[in-house]
Amino acid sequence: MNPLQKEILKLKREKDALILAHYYQTMDIQEIADHVGDSFELARRAREAREGLLVLCGVRFMAESAKILSPEKTVLLPAPDAGCPMADMIEPHDVLRLRREYPDAAVVCYVNSSAAVKAASDICCTSASAVRIVRALPQRRIIFIPDQNLGAYVASQVPEKEIILFDGFCPTHHRVTESDVIAARKARPGAPVLVHPECRPEVLARADYIGSTSGILDRAERGDEPEYLIGTETGVVERLRARVPGKRFYIITPQLFCPNMKKTRLINVRDSLLYNEYEITLDDDEMDMARGSLEKMIEMGLHGG
Repeated sequence: MNPLQKEILKLKREKDALILAHYYQTMDIQEIADHVGDSFELARRAREAREGLLVLCGVRFMAESAKILSPEKTVLLPAPDAGCPMADMIEPHDVLRLRREYPDAAVVCYVNSSAAVKAASDICCTSASAVRIVRALPQRRIIFIPDQNLGAYVASQVPEKEIILFDGFCPTHHRVTESDVIAARKARPGAPVLVHPECRPEVLARADYIGSTSGILDRAERGDEPEYLIGTETGVVERLRARVPGKRFYIITPQLFCPNMKKTRLINVRDSLLYNEYEITLDDDEMDMARGSLEKMIEMGLHGG
């Protein structure tokens, strides 16, 4: 552990703070976190935390979700410019337009979205729970926002429903091509391909396993194969290599790199604790409405991943 990591842990104890980090963060950040998880897991941990000061090492929508579910707590985002391009692709007015076009449809919102968009939706979902959420809703027609790739995957798994897709996407996962998978398989024959459903449909069609970040980690850790081809952000490969040294893990393409997730540095976390930077604040009404969409997901018992 380096001196800066030790300083962060000392400050954390002095301030009685909780540090939460996403799987896509660099390993030096993951090492000083109290909990490492996917976006919803971090929000859930924030809600359950006894600490009143939370430091979220991830991107803005994750810190917003933590604040929505823990409004009485102070939530800090160490890298204030760490956004999510997919979340930025949709605005509340887009949701309202879709509602006017399809008045009988339920709006299912992927948690990778802003608080304002969650507030305009009926229910949230995670990548792990999207299929189950959509299948369980009484409406036959579903507006799925904002990820067209996850939405297309849901449509393939729930053919009895009509899924209206928005044209948003995760630039990192969207970069992966079918050719990338073919080339990776040729280089590592026999290694199973594990991909995130934010990837394109033709990439999913070439995969051995499709799952959330947590699902991919679990499949790779528990599997019997000696090596794996990973189709999600590079931070997952780094974590697997650190946790399971007896196996070999390869990224399908080096383009699976999220620049926003890598904006958080140890110095940012240190300064966040030292100066209370940068606090997440949200409009109370918007927060209440967004909380309703998240809590409906929780109440259905279908959250995860």
